[in-house]
Amino acid sequence: MITSNIRKNITKKTLKNSILDGACHSAMLGLTQSYIVPFALALRATTAQIGLLSSIPGLTMALSQFAVPRLTERAGSRKRFILPVVLLHALMWIPILLVPHLFPGNKMWWLIGFMTLSTVFGSLANPAWGSMMADLVPENKRGRYFSLRTKICNFVMLIVSFAAGGILQWTTGNTFLGFSVIFGGAVLSRLASWYFLSQMHEPSLTSTTKNRSSLLSVIKRTWSSNLGRFMVYVSLVNFATCLAGPFFAVYMLRDLNFSYLTYVAINATSIVATITFLTLWGKRADRAGNIKIIRITSFLIPLVPLLWLVSRQAYFLIPIQILSGFAWSGFNLATTNFLYDASPRENRTQSIAIFNAVNGIAICFGALVGGFLAPRLPHLSGSNLLTLFLISGVLRGLVVISPLRKISEVRHVPKVSTPELLFGKPVLLWAGIKNKLVPAFLPVQRLKAVTIPSNFLLPLSWSYQRARVSRSPPFFDDS
Repeated sequence: MITSNIRKNITKKTLKNSILDGACHSAMLGLTQSYIVPFALALRATTAQIGLLSSIPGLTMALSQFAVPRLTERAGSRKRFILPVVLLHALMWIPILLVPHLFPGNKMWWLIGFMTLSTVFGSLANPAWGSMMADLVPENKRGRYFSLRTKICNFVMLIVSFAAGGILQWTTGNTFLGFSVIFGGAVLSRLASWYFLSQMHEPSLTSTTKNRSSLLSVIKRTWSSNLGRFMVYVSLVNFATCLAGPFFAVYMLRDLNFSYLTYVAINATSIVATITFLTLWGKRADRAGNIKIIRITSFLIPLVPLLWLVSRQAYFLIPIQILSGFAWSGFNLATTNFLYDASPRENRTQSIAIFNAVNGIAICFGALVGGFLAPRLPHLSGSNLLTLFLISGVLRGLVVISPLRKISEVRHVPKVSTPELLFGKPVLLWAGIKNKLVPAFLPVQRLKAVTIPSNFLLPLSWSYQRARVSRSPPFFDDS
């Protein structure tokens, strides 16, 4: 029989292995995520093909999520399902790096095909992994743990991304050699991630065959359930985001002619901002809940693409990336944690799979619509992509205006005002000073009422009543 101390030690070791797994996975992402579009551009991809490269893998990934709960059940455990698909994900980068060297014809179609398989294998493990991690991390500590894990992952991604950009800059005369080196590093990084996953302990989970709702019944309840409305809201935000998301790289490398190092520096700024603000968001999420953070960050997200219209200078784009990192780090952390909180434990794998599917379909159609629109839009300041950024920003704003009010927090959390959540308790210092100063000045007001003409008594009486009322509610209360 496993004692409580042994169980705690096993869980602690598993969570450490999860961080190491995440670091290695992030190394793979740092070597690939920002460089697939440049790789496609080196293969002479058109704007429409860039849209297909972002949309077809996403659509296939989304549809594959519906099979994950059944496949996990057949595997017998979540871990037994995770390990084979992660191994296949690692190996899929080998044919991708060989596309320029071995495959005939239009190489872009080979790239789209292999990226589709890679994306599917990379995403199949997510629902089972999320279900397992939600069991391992206590509800009231998820904000801190996942913010720490994400911070470490993003730091690794930042360093590796800079290294990849340096390799590409160094091999400018033979670009495909540089891509082969960084994609080969991606294979090794994902294999290391697979190893650390194999060292993790999986908490026991009772059979869910009888308890899990059918897919059709879940879809029917989508608009009436809190979790369903959340899924729809996040998916709409990501649809509006992905109208422009895949094309920022095209804009920087093709329209602005930035070097690889400048391109990496601008992307890295967002990662640095994410690393910087994740601790803040993690602590705030544990204290104030996730919906509060989603509300705040949602109203910042539409500003990001709109600010790209202001200037083409790299020094101006860097502060925009800081804002992007601030907003998206909080939004992504809070949405993930809310999904874990709102999903019933016995059906969590299915809930995460459905969320990934709905969200993936939205991302796919966003990129597909963006790729269709981009060449057909009128130019704005010399680029049709800027027009696409404008549309994306406006749509993001329309999404965040109303649906969010219908989503409620599922945990019992204290009421925290927006300024206190953003800046901490010191922001309430003025409230304390004000509450102490107002009573001290009241005798002076009474004295003035005696010594000045009677026609001033009415305004002074109103001022006194206003001072009394202002002390009653909290000074910063946005309810």
